[in-house]
Amino acid sequence: MSPSSYEEVEVKRDVQAVRIPYGDTVLISAGTGAVITQSLGDAYTLQIPTMGGLYRIAASDADAIGKEPQQARNVDGGPLTEEMIWDELRNVYDPEIPVNIVDLGLVYDMRLEPTGGGHSRVFVAMTLTAQGCGMGPSIAMDARRRIESLPGVEEADVQVVWDPPWSPQMISPEGREKLGM
Repeated sequence: MSPSSYEEVEVKRDVQAVRIPYGDTVLISAGTGAVITQSLGDAYTLQIPTMGGLYRIAASDADAIGKEPQQARNVDGGPLTEEMIWDELRNVYDPEIPVNIVDLGLVYDMRLEPTGGGHSRVFVAMTLTAQGCGMGPSIAMDARRRIESLPGVEEADVQVVWDPPWSPQMISPEGREKLGM
């Protein structure tokens, strides 16, 4: 499936999902009809007419919609690095835009702070394409969840900031190519 094509599916088993843009967790029951509206960054965005709205399920639950679950991440057991954090952030998407938040230029700062015992706190400052974007809490929560899943991360603090204001000039060359700019 291409990231922007739609596919009708039936949920095969009960599955937890994040309601977009609110960020709360809901249970989608087996037998529910849905349309996959986006499959980017190892998650699926579903439109569910009977429930109203959009819902995101993790790749680990892909079998619930008849897709292959994501394989476990290959982590070599080495120390946490900035590149590992950036790689996770490249898997975070606004469900309405087919470019990750790094290539969109939404991540302004990322810092690691060692806490001892080989663990670190991670701080991320990011913005959104518009202040009125209702996806902000959901996107920030996805970023935090992905960072905290990495070995060696004690805590992730993801803050949405508005200074400097985002502009399309912040999009990377890779992002521009994906958007046809």
